[in-house]
Amino acid sequence: MSIPDYQTLMLPLLEFVEDKQEHSCKEAIFHLADKFNLTKEDREELIPSGKSYKFNGRVSWASTYLKKAKLLSSTRRGYFQITSRGIELLAQKPSLIDVKCLGQYAEFIAFHQPNRKNKKNNELSQDDLKYGTPKEVLENAHQQLQKALAEEILEKIKQCPPDFFESLVVDLIVTMGYGGSSKEAGQALRKSRDEGIDGIIKEDRLGLDIIYLQAKRWENVVGRPEIQKFAGALHGQRARKGIFITTSDFTKDAVEYVSRIETKIILLNGKRLTELMIEHNVGVSPVEKYEVKKIDSDYFDES
Repeated sequence: MSIPDYQTLMLPLLEFVEDKQEHSCKEAIFHLADKFNLTKEDREELIPSGKSYKFNGRVSWASTYLKKAKLLSSTRRGYFQITSRGIELLAQKPSLIDVKCLGQYAEFIAFHQPNRKNKKNNELSQDDLKYGTPKEVLENAHQQLQKALAEEILEKIKQCPPDFFESLVVDLIVTMGYGGSSKEAGQALRKSRDEGIDGIIKEDRLGLDIIYLQAKRWENVVGRPEIQKFAGALHGQRARKGIFITTSDFTKDAVEYVSRIETKIILLNGKRLTELMIEHNVGVSPVEKYEVKKIDSDYFDES
């Protein structure tokens, strides 16, 4: 039997965890391989790069899509269990769970089609389900990989100790070209903690200007009062620039406030934080690299 695609695996995967118990991804892989009567050769078939098993990857993506639709929830690294929404869907006895089925959930739409702001409803149209050109498919897949990675990073940050978040902020700022060295930046961050300021970072390697930092590993959104306190702390230090970083988000009032004041304050929410981490390879490492090439017309030009 050929290896089933990840959409075919969604329903049997959800049925596997219907017992409401915590299960590991490894358990699911073995169960589904047996369910589909896969041979040893099927189970060990590699993707074209030769770096991972094709079936394992498809099970992983099936679980990712179910999580994005809130049918599964992560309990800890490599483990998941069914949600009440997943139980409700199975009660409807669907014959198939695929991308079209998951399109009924707003959370999945936000993940799978992040640029659908002008759509009147959350349903995926037939055009959305069609494959585009190879380049479009590649770009869309890359966007989904990046989005899934960003969400995984944010979850990981929230599970780590508070001190780790401070170190992460230092690593990111230094990698982006600020702060001089990790040692200097780290010492500044840990020794400051004054009047609502968590750290002091050099804007450039020569230290010609100073940037003050505030880092909040919060679940709740950061409102205008917190930003006003930070702005007041900057004023007390006669500082002109600051960066406020949070794992959550900022209210509209907070964003509007920083746009009106004279002090330059940059707001980095969890989404932007993870984007910068991915862009600068902080906490992540490249796995695959694909080059898309086009013909060099000049080479074949006889003239």
